[in-house]
Amino acid sequence: MIIINPLKKFTLLFNAHTNTFLNKVSSAVVLLLILSFNSLFAQKLERIEPMFWFAGMHNPKLQLLVHGENIASSSVSLTYPGVKLLKVNKVENPNYLFLDLTIAPAAKAGKFPINFTVKGKKIFSYTYELKKRDKSAGRIQGVTNKDFIYLLMPDRFSNGDKSNDVVQGLTETALNRDSMYYRHGGDIQGVINHLDYLKDLGVTTVWMTPEVENDMPQASYHGYAVTDHYKIDPRFGTNALYKKYVEIAHAKGLKIIKDVVHNHIGTQHWFYKDLPMKSWLNQWPKYTQTSYRDQTVMDIHASAADRKQMLDGWFVPTMPDLNQRNPYVQNYLTQNHIWWIEYAGIDGLRLDTYGYNDPVYMADWALKVQAEFPHLSVFGETLVTAVANQAFFTGGNTVNRGFDTHLQGITDATLKDAIYEGINGKNGWVDGINRLYATLAHDFLYKNPNTNCIFLDNHDMSRFYSMVGEDFDKYKMGMSILLTMRGIPQMYYGTEILMKNFSNPDGLIRSDFPGGWEGDKKDKFVTDGRTKKENEAFDFVKKLANFRKSSPALQTGKLMQFVPQDDVYVYFRYNAESKGTVMVIVNNTENEKALSTDRFAERTAGITSAKNVITGETIGFKNIKVPAKTTLVLELR
Repeated sequence: MIIINPLKKFTLLFNAHTNTFLNKVSSAVVLLLILSFNSLFAQKLERIEPMFWFAGMHNPKLQLLVHGENIASSSVSLTYPGVKLLKVNKVENPNYLFLDLTIAPAAKAGKFPINFTVKGKKIFSYTYELKKRDKSAGRIQGVTNKDFIYLLMPDRFSNGDKSNDVVQGLTETALNRDSMYYRHGGDIQGVINHLDYLKDLGVTTVWMTPEVENDMPQASYHGYAVTDHYKIDPRFGTNALYKKYVEIAHAKGLKIIKDVVHNHIGTQHWFYKDLPMKSWLNQWPKYTQTSYRDQTVMDIHASAADRKQMLDGWFVPTMPDLNQRNPYVQNYLTQNHIWWIEYAGIDGLRLDTYGYNDPVYMADWALKVQAEFPHLSVFGETLVTAVANQAFFTGGNTVNRGFDTHLQGITDATLKDAIYEGINGKNGWVDGINRLYATLAHDFLYKNPNTNCIFLDNHDMSRFYSMVGEDFDKYKMGMSILLTMRGIPQMYYGTEILMKNFSNPDGLIRSDFPGGWEGDKKDKFVTDGRTKKENEAFDFVKKLANFRKSSPALQTGKLMQFVPQDDVYVYFRYNAESKGTVMVIVNNTENEKALSTDRFAERTAGITSAKNVITGETIGFKNIKVPAKTTLVLELR
């Protein structure tokens, strides 16, 4: 922070010579002089965002947000080869300026002053820097259907640095692992410490819930109520540590996804406390919460008022809704995400509450981000109830939406529901395992279903092991489907060691990973700390995940499914180029089934035997015995 205010010095001098001064001029003139000095010098530059930028970006335009007391009374100038200040935008709040710059493609990395003057006198300057873009090999690789994502909450995974457990000056300073609502002390260093554990498990990509500052008075651990877009929460670490985390992960062959939130902020956000303009947020005469009804966005019969409440209503009272139709808000968010990608070199983005965002802005956002980072992967959270609803948000205008969102993929909640029905449900014409078949039959609605993120649970819903009644056979069935299905599989932390609970309240599904804290009675990161069943679960996931890493059929292969018969569902993943084929057989009944392979000749011509991926056993292929409540994963030969 830069503070320059000579008024205080002037006032002290005035007080020291009050009698003499008042004998010569009237008090009214003195007051005018003081006000003049106040207007001239009472500026305070608090921040410029982005605080630095990068030379050689695709988009030559950059808009700097400048915040400080009475900053709008300043004039602004800069001189640097290839950089031009096109316009200084003043808005409703005099504590803000928005500077429109252009940066020529030939502009070199370097530093230059941005000068602020009042009535011709420079009151301060900010040294701005254009950094050189990092084009190192292995940066910003993208996350594809070759990958296996591990989702974790940093506060609940592992505490690698106890010195940042409590940070004075923040609104929440309590650390209480016995409460599901307070911070527990997990951090980025804790994740770094266990990257080898994740790699050994077969994970290729790590997704953390948001790491940026959440200086909220309660439940700040989850990360979805940002209070500073450009700052890693100090209880998790620093910006520099986050960048180091990405670099270490890349060195180990792991990719990184960053979780970002377009829709809302926290009520303790610094610009919520001093809004640039009223239209920065979606304002209502009285508090109005979103309806959470995604149908209103796509319903051709929908009321305009219903659609507005869905998009503009606040998510919860502590999360103000950003007005993404405001061009200043658009620039701020888009530049922030581009800044983080280039600064840290992350490989993908997960977009929180995607369906609640302004659709026109989000399409523009996607184009601008992809122009800078062609290999970056992006998927949006769409917790909806039908395949068509999900496809509505994805790119390609495949469902007659009228424009292309350019969104690569979504969180495939309808497939998750279908897998549960296939495991837990009673088979019928449209129920049980037939629901899974029918759901996948709707993949024609997507431009590319392989870019969807598929999952069984996450930080907002009941854990998978509890949802299958802690039935270990069903657990193995579900994990087998997850890791052999089309799309990009994602697993929630602790699923590999049978962590359980229902999401009422949601703190129950966000328990600490045992062993992530010094003094934990059990360390589930190591074999000796796990029970026999937990090790069986861990080894099961590890076997499938690492097989997937070596199987072109599962990584990039096509999917062919067959109509379930006799309550048995069969699908194939196959890669014509490598001639690799994986056959998956799902028997969700309580009885062993005998399966003749004659009807699968399209995919099995020339096959004489098959290898059970889990057991390593080679079995005859003509007739296959499928045990009860089993998903067989077979590598065909």
